[in-house]
Amino acid sequence: MLKPALQAEQLTFRDEVEVIEAFHARGWSDGLPIVPPTPARVSRFVAAAGLAAGEAVGVLPPLWAAATVENIAINAVMAGCLPGHMPVLIAAVRAAADPAFGLYSVQATTHPCAVLLVVTGPIVKALGFNCGHGAFGPGFRANAAVGRAMRLILINVGGARPGHGDQSTQGSPAKFSYCIAENEAAHPPGWQPFRIDKGFGPGDSTVTVFSGEGPHNIHDRVCLDAHTILDTIASGMTTLGNNNVTGCTLGDLLVVLCPEHVHYLTAGGLAKEDIRLALYDRARSTVRQLRDRATVRMDNWPRWIDRHNDEMRVPIVGKPRDINLLVSGGPGKHSAFIPTFGMQKSVTRRIEWAGE
Repeated sequence: MLKPALQAEQLTFRDEVEVIEAFHARGWSDGLPIVPPTPARVSRFVAAAGLAAGEAVGVLPPLWAAATVENIAINAVMAGCLPGHMPVLIAAVRAAADPAFGLYSVQATTHPCAVLLVVTGPIVKALGFNCGHGAFGPGFRANAAVGRAMRLILINVGGARPGHGDQSTQGSPAKFSYCIAENEAAHPPGWQPFRIDKGFGPGDSTVTVFSGEGPHNIHDRVCLDAHTILDTIASGMTTLGNNNVTGCTLGDLLVVLCPEHVHYLTAGGLAKEDIRLALYDRARSTVRQLRDRATVRMDNWPRWIDRHNDEMRVPIVGKPRDINLLVSGGPGKHSAFIPTFGMQKSVTRRIEWAGE
């Protein structure tokens, strides 16, 4: 049942240290110190959103509470964001609240997935999102603060506290902050940006939400041949134990290619669709492997898969387009595979911001 929007309550404290300790005691933090969300700070963030403070942006489970512009702003302040980050968070919350994303399952599952934000377009450079060396790591305010703000919103509005709403068995470091950006400057000729794959224009800025595990490294410093690199990537994708490989062919996943790997692939004559198709064909496990060594949801398999044929090879997604390809990171020949919760699809929203 839909709950009313959480109302902001004004509390009085002697100093900022007392604020931080009070927020910890009430479970309003992710365990790290927060920036006190004073009325003046929150008002600046609401103004930057260009929307009314009480406007509901989305409804977030498992509490089924409305995420308003004001309570998004409160959590953005707490996370250390800048007012200019608000449009990204507004779009991200809209995307996560889309029923196609299945946020209830993502929030409440025992699986260690987090909500990964992928930012693309002119806003990446304008707001200083890191898309080069250390793209998944620390050191850049936009990535760290926006990703953290999204997590705080999921905790404080959605109610995903560990053991109470969030039932993840072991959790994940990605549940502190998980936000990366597309490195368009590293694209090889003819490689179209991620947002165009999702139906948006070249001048748009977008954010996509994935139900992602932490990044699984794909290390290949030796192979220069496109098809050998594809074999390495496909091998990393089909490690038994992730939700995609166990036959949950209803969802999608993400492969983040480093600049060197994507250039080797395209130098080998492969376009983006060729790479998707090759990975779809190669990243498979046999019926026998899945039945004997993994937890399998055979009811999700396409009808063409013969579950009685031990040697039939089962894809990890329903179709090649469910393999999302993104270029991010710096030099070094390390790419990454992002397994997902596996039951639903990622969702993309356009970011409405003043720099357009």
